[in-house]
Amino acid sequence: MEIEIVYSFQNANKAKGLAVIIDVFRAFSTACFVINNGAKMIISVDDIELAYNLKKENPDYILMGERHDIVPDGFDFGNSPAEIENVDFCGKTVIHTTSAGSQGIARAINAKEIITGSFVNAQAVINYVKSSKHQIISLVCTDAAEPKNEDIICAEYIESHLEGNPLDFSDIKTHLTNHPCALRFLNNTPALRKKDFDLCLSLDKFNFNLKAEMQKNHLIYLKKV
Repeated sequence: MEIEIVYSFQNANKAKGLAVIIDVFRAFSTACFVINNGAKMIISVDDIELAYNLKKENPDYILMGERHDIVPDGFDFGNSPAEIENVDFCGKTVIHTTSAGSQGIARAINAKEIITGSFVNAQAVINYVKSSKHQIISLVCTDAAEPKNEDIICAEYIESHLEGNPLDFSDIKTHLTNHPCALRFLNNTPALRKKDFDLCLSLDKFNFNLKAEMQKNHLIYLKKV
């Protein structure tokens, strides 16, 4: 098995084999909460205008996401696990568009298979990778703006387990609590809640993966596997 770490969603086209698109704060943590709360599927959209059009064509769909951390006008929910932690999405289809995570999925055009990754389902990701037949594993850190930030550390955590020398998560949590990437959450601003930080670092809260599949309508769906 060859493991490659790809830095930033802009470079996701470099991902090959099995691509794990990682967005800890907050896209793929939020997505796991959505699916766990009963959603039928998530449509991952990189273009916000497409997201608006899908909502217009399907008023019963849930429109969720952010741009630069702010909830766009007309959206039902932001990109916050704290906001939707206890929301019942049973049977619903959710349109999800974000500044990094959904961009990474859309750009991973050279990967043979795509799943999402975060700390909330890290062990499920590790197990899925181990059971796959792919020789190349690409760990895509959608946000790599700062050294050793949450996505980079998550990629290293997954890699360390795959290589049999696992990193200690308690050390990771301490590191991230003191990292600049956490300050915007720990200041508990309206757009970025402290509880988001805590929920996104709920290690292995979920035991499933989200697989991205392109449908005939050229939309990308995230489904529980």
